[in-house]
Amino acid sequence: MARLNVNPNRMELSRLKKRLVVAKRGHKLLKDKQDALIKAFLERAREAKVLREELEDELKGCYKSFLLARAQTLPAMLEQALMISGAKAELQVGYKNVMSVMVPEYEVEQGGSPMNYGLAATLGSLDVALERFARLIPQLILLAAREKAISLMALEIEKTRRRVNALEHVLIPGFIETIRYITMKLDEQERSTLSRLMKIKEIVRSH
Repeated sequence: MARLNVNPNRMELSRLKKRLVVAKRGHKLLKDKQDALIKAFLERAREAKVLREELEDELKGCYKSFLLARAQTLPAMLEQALMISGAKAELQVGYKNVMSVMVPEYEVEQGGSPMNYGLAATLGSLDVALERFARLIPQLILLAAREKAISLMALEIEKTRRRVNALEHVLIPGFIETIRYITMKLDEQERSTLSRLMKIKEIVRSH
């Protein structure tokens, strides 16, 4: 591991030891954060998977209902019936802090009716299909929020992992190697100084 390019003196040694303590503390905090993020990520991923599977099954039923309605209705009548919808949806976006990740939370308020057409011109199967689609909207919004949260948490996990690796494999080993190098140099200087002092004493005594 390459050591840092610093002057080998006691002041630098003291400074590096303090930085090493801070780096080790930061590494532990980041590692704990990474573990907690992964746990929260896996929990949300499992919940989203279950919700997606439920919604996919329900969507299949919705499309079957709509295909039945389309088969029973003339194309011109179907197009006219769906051209102007009376349904309205208002989306409110909030955010929640999950391990320093701001994940979105969506709330949808639905109003009006998707059946904004003359009931005499269409069959009941179209009403059923549109009602089923309308009931699914809050669940689809919930799934979108959860999958967005999973995506944001995955990005934060990757960022945290890179920081942990940089501290663990680059910065901390660099500090340790540099501290060892400075300590060795200072010991050499101390031995050299001691040796010179002993020679000076010998010279003084001989005179």
